[in-house]
Amino acid sequence: MNTNLSTPVIDEQLIDKTIAERVNPSDTRINEVLAKAAEGKGLLPDEVAILTALETPEHLERLFSTAKAVKERIYGKRLVLFAPLYVSNLCSNECAYCAFRAKNTFITRKALRQEEIRREVEFLVDQGHKRILLVAGESYSGSGFRYVLDSIETIYSVKRRQGEIRRVNANVAPPTLEECRLLKRAKIGTYQCFQETYHHATYAAVHLGGKKRDYDWRVGVFDRAMEAGIDDVGIGVLFGLYDWKFELLAMFQHINHLEARFGVGPHTISVPRMEPATGSELATRPPYAVSDTDFRKIVAILRLAVPYTGIIMSTRESAAMRNETLALGVSQISAGSRTNPGGYSSGDLTEADGQFSLGDHRLLDEVIRDVASMGYLPSFCTGCYRLGRTGADFMDLAKPGEIKEHCDPNAVSTFLEYLIDYGSKEANTVGEELIKRILEGMTTTVRDRTEKIIMQVKNGKRDVYC
Repeated sequence: MNTNLSTPVIDEQLIDKTIAERVNPSDTRINEVLAKAAEGKGLLPDEVAILTALETPEHLERLFSTAKAVKERIYGKRLVLFAPLYVSNLCSNECAYCAFRAKNTFITRKALRQEEIRREVEFLVDQGHKRILLVAGESYSGSGFRYVLDSIETIYSVKRRQGEIRRVNANVAPPTLEECRLLKRAKIGTYQCFQETYHHATYAAVHLGGKKRDYDWRVGVFDRAMEAGIDDVGIGVLFGLYDWKFELLAMFQHINHLEARFGVGPHTISVPRMEPATGSELATRPPYAVSDTDFRKIVAILRLAVPYTGIIMSTRESAAMRNETLALGVSQISAGSRTNPGGYSSGDLTEADGQFSLGDHRLLDEVIRDVASMGYLPSFCTGCYRLGRTGADFMDLAKPGEIKEHCDPNAVSTFLEYLIDYGSKEANTVGEELIKRILEGMTTTVRDRTEKIIMQVKNGKRDVYC
């Protein structure tokens, strides 16, 4: 087993013991944990376990209201938007829940050529996107890992009038240490990888072939990434494969491992729930299906447990559920997504060759109109990555609240860019009113800085950030 970890990251016995001992917490203990959570300083594993046990309407209301207060204090109304770009559905793994699994004959296999990737990016840029998450099945034909690096280069090379992709994140098969160094040189933002499930027996049962069967190689990928200088990483599990309470505590152990070794945890956490996938019976009947109420609890608990970590909500969920979880802790969402290679430029809405079924089919402009009308500020900002505010440097600014002095002006700047260059009449009507309200809520110093940036954008300058 090829791994660079000398000791196990996940202690299953400790997780089971922690959950079992906190099944029926007292009101006094619940109040203590929620009071601590409200301070926005994070939680200990046993405190996370206590929050997973909350069931009564009164306790849930307190959990949700506390998460909302912490989220608004740290992130304000900012909401980062991005699009996933699936460049390939080729895969050498046998994952029982995934349409891309190697032996699935119900989908058409395709790896986009670089010119096809360029067309996909042009479509996304013309919609107004500035951030892309590059996704590829875990098999690369022909040029091997070079295919990923060439794809990143192609994405960054696209220029369309005022538009371009300013940040590429990558969700690809766990790389070697040297491949992580190559990703760093390719200037990716965040490296993202999901463990899918931290439960060893379940992991073995649903991963039936391919490199992905190696649990330790996958769980150790962030150690390799951080050793290679990629200090922004994104973790996640596929909720529904095993008990969500176990998965939360295991994810928390993984976060604590990274913080202990590298001084900083993940930049983002994703919370995908299992959705139907072509050719997968398991995906249509999740063995540990997560209810809507428990899903809201997951988001709220994560916001309180790791308050300065971004939470990503994909288009697996319905528009209604995505809107609900914005208040509970979600800080990033995808918009106008396709999960089949070539799905953007071809206009293919069938999802037949996609990785999973989508729950939200709104286009980017529709998403922007909806979230802006709810008072959330759509942001395409990538300023921190160009200025080196990543990893521990980002957290050093985030924890005392200083990052808002940069994020709020940058969010307004990129939102205004969108409205001027791509926004519909309806989006502009809602957006202009929202920007006015956001400015009114700023301190004098931050408002003055933001208004100077706004004037530059209105005068034709783009990619203005501080």
